[in-house]
Amino acid sequence: MTVEFGVLGGVEAHIDGRPVALGHTRQRGVLAVLLVDVDRPVTTDQLTERVWGNHAPRRARTTLHSYLSRLRQALAATGEAVIARQPGGYVLTTSDTVTVDLHSFRRTAAEARATDDDARAAGLLEQALGSWRAEPFAALDTPWFNALRDTLVQERLAAQLDLGDLRLRLGQHAALLPELSARAEAHPLDERLAGQLMLALHRCGRSADALDHFHRTRGRLGEELGIEPGPALRDIQTAVLRQDTAPAPTPGPPASPCAVPAQLPLAVAAFTGRDGELAQLDAILPATADPGPVPQAAVVISAVSGTAGVGKTALAVHWAHRVRNAFPDGQLYVNLRGFDPGGSVVDPTEAVRGFLDAFGVPPARIPNGLNAQVGLYRSLLAGRRVLVVLDNARDAAQVRPLLPGAAGCLALVTSRNRLAGLAATEGAHLLAVDLLTTDQARELLTGRLGARRTAAEPAAVDEIVTRCAGLPLALAIVAARAADRPHIPLGTLAHELRSVDGRLDALDGGDGDPATQVRAVLSWSYQALSTDAARLFRLLGLHPGPDTALPAVVALAGLPPARTRVLLTELIRGNLLTEHTAGRYTFHDLLRAYATELITTHDSDATRRSATHRMLDHYLHTAHAADALLTRRQDPITPAPAQPGARPEELGNRREALAWFTAEHSVVLAAVEQTPAGFEAHTWQLAAAVATFLNRQGRWPALAAAHTTALNAASRREDRAGQAQAHRGLGLAHTQLNHREDARAHYALALGLFEQLGDHTGQARIHKHLGRVASDRGEYREALGHAHEALAHYRAVRNRLGQAVALDHIGRYQVRLGDQARTALAHSRQALALVEEIGDVNGQAYTWGSFGYIHQHLGEYGQAVECYRQAIDLFHKTDDRFHEATSLADLGDTHRAAADSDAARDAWIEALTIIDEISLLGTAPLRAKILHSLDALPSHRRAGTGSPVTAAPTTPPPSPPATRRPDRPPRPVR
Repeated sequence: MTVEFGVLGGVEAHIDGRPVALGHTRQRGVLAVLLVDVDRPVTTDQLTERVWGNHAPRRARTTLHSYLSRLRQALAATGEAVIARQPGGYVLTTSDTVTVDLHSFRRTAAEARATDDDARAAGLLEQALGSWRAEPFAALDTPWFNALRDTLVQERLAAQLDLGDLRLRLGQHAALLPELSARAEAHPLDERLAGQLMLALHRCGRSADALDHFHRTRGRLGEELGIEPGPALRDIQTAVLRQDTAPAPTPGPPASPCAVPAQLPLAVAAFTGRDGELAQLDAILPATADPGPVPQAAVVISAVSGTAGVGKTALAVHWAHRVRNAFPDGQLYVNLRGFDPGGSVVDPTEAVRGFLDAFGVPPARIPNGLNAQVGLYRSLLAGRRVLVVLDNARDAAQVRPLLPGAAGCLALVTSRNRLAGLAATEGAHLLAVDLLTTDQARELLTGRLGARRTAAEPAAVDEIVTRCAGLPLALAIVAARAADRPHIPLGTLAHELRSVDGRLDALDGGDGDPATQVRAVLSWSYQALSTDAARLFRLLGLHPGPDTALPAVVALAGLPPARTRVLLTELIRGNLLTEHTAGRYTFHDLLRAYATELITTHDSDATRRSATHRMLDHYLHTAHAADALLTRRQDPITPAPAQPGARPEELGNRREALAWFTAEHSVVLAAVEQTPAGFEAHTWQLAAAVATFLNRQGRWPALAAAHTTALNAASRREDRAGQAQAHRGLGLAHTQLNHREDARAHYALALGLFEQLGDHTGQARIHKHLGRVASDRGEYREALGHAHEALAHYRAVRNRLGQAVALDHIGRYQVRLGDQARTALAHSRQALALVEEIGDVNGQAYTWGSFGYIHQHLGEYGQAVECYRQAIDLFHKTDDRFHEATSLADLGDTHRAAADSDAARDAWIEALTIIDEISLLGTAPLRAKILHSLDALPSHRRAGTGSPVTAAPTTPPPSPPATRRPDRPPRPVR
């Protein structure tokens, strides 16, 4: 007898080909839930939530029992599929003769992906896709079914895409073309699908149609997601342009980076117990040998009482390490800091951006706005097996944007709250983590201290267990102290703990809450520290978090690095600090709160302020030095000298500066938000120092938030310089966020403040910004006026670099106006003389680029080509890849204007190659322009499409006025 169940369409069953009457829609829904988790128990609560959602009847359990009874009767004749009652729920058990189309689809698709034989893999995928009859779970409409339906549709699309790659490799492009065209129409934003259609068109001799489809896809991506096509799709476009007759299809997810994130914290040492919880987690993970059911929803780990320190994170991290091999495409981790004592809860925007960075998504590919970023994040996860650990969540709203959208991934969430809403709407499996039982607590101590030692003093062990109230955090701290003193009897430690507990009774509140009782353990462990280690523990309570590295701890402590490292080791050995990744240290929330309490009550205000000053100086001076390596400013901010012991880090080059900001920017932003009264100058100067990094990384909401805080801090102190710089930063942020009027308002306020201060450099900088805003509106005469104002202010303070930049901008705006192009050459010559005087090679490169720009728009293409080549060489020497690419793009424009299509194509493709290598934010408009220009070229290379331009002298001679206007606005580059 064969029994076949189907959910990939309507919910149905057949016995030897004959349909089985399954009853009405809701009853079929009960069977569908059991079929999804076939041979695995489903609790009554889960059945109720999945079948009815938020609209369960008053007597749901009775109704559910009635449905299950009828389903048992309907399936009784088979003897092969039995609905059995289990404690707390039900399970549908099946024999080997029973098939469920959902699991057959997944199993066959997995088998196809595991073989290296393309023909066999294609046959298996066709078989898997043949399981589909219609939309899954037809007529079932609850949040759980809707979410699962969306997941399955994505799985089907992934299988179709895999099959498309295989058929293209097998040379079936002509037969595949109609199917790909229809599918691309239904999924216009899928870059992998777009690439397949382009390849099929190209191989069928329709290269122009392939390029046209690329152009349409790029337009849709820009309009709806605010991004450019990824490297894989651009590679196919380049191959079509070059008439490569056999480019390979793009395997795997659409335009995905190759990075495989491995973000899990260090494995938990000597993890003990929690066998029941681990078994429940294992139950939702598909067996290694069975690629069938994949978890469809997040797993929420939550302490029923909401108790902190119960071991939620330890359990999650331990299990994640145990199963990480089941997720070969990566493991993501973020501490959401939902209950951080400092109140610095991680915004979902920050968390999803961190995940995109972990996958290696270039800043230029990351769109603005949370919804667009979540869409990109979920697209990256589609078709992958990735474990996502969301630790210490505050509520469901914080978690939802971070959940994967497709099967194959698993989200593991920890929180002090139960997050029942995730179960109702996302189908999450709820797992309560309770206090350890007495036996489990003894097992933990035995695992860390050894059976011989604990067996020798059972009474002392029992007292320690009682004093620790079943909290793993407290037990781990006591065990660490006992392990560090192997010759001290456990009875002595229990006596010490008893004494401390008595002194803290008044503080515990008498409510019996284990989270408050743990203070006794913390106090006892703290008192056992050496004097210097205890001082460092208290001082760490001043750090803004979320974590810290050794150099910052050295500054906070005011001690030599070697001594600080010894003290950190003592804190780690006592379980009072965690090295969660190599070289970075963090607290548990309870420990951070305790350290903050101690530093407030134990140390003087002078001690706290001195340590805070050293720490803030460390971050400020290091950030200032890093910023100077990233960009050469015409108006640098000079911080006050660093306090003795601040020890700013020494950074040698741009790469080291970028690495430092990447590791520390979240700490710098936390410092901006949490800087105490009296350090307002640090607040706005830190915000200014991190601005370039945030701008280049596209973190504009963070840039705006930091400068809003900076403005408030400077305003409290009536610090006009700080207010002016904060308004300038807000103007920059709003410009990048396309809030043009807000940007102009902040720039105007900044300009007024700089005028009051008599700060010529500040005024010059603001005039440059206002020139950019005017240029973006097409008001080039107004922009020219601002550039002249900037020049006057730079001349007033004899700032030669600033003068050169202003002259460069003047020349470009004059060209854009069309009637002053010849005068522009004179301004550029003045700029070149200034940068040569001060030995600024990059400045010379910019100015040669301006010469090229001017000659190009005067129609003097030979001179323009030579000037651009000079700029390209200089940018290459200074490793300024971005402006090397922009100059190559300009060179391509010049060759096109001179009717040399082949040379134009070569220059543009070289520019695209550099853009792809550097992956910097701000390259998207340039890439779009180059791609548009390439699209407009003939599809085939032809010799003699134009006369090669002849190199001209490097000093441009006078030439006739321009006879045509340029086709794009000027590009102020500094």
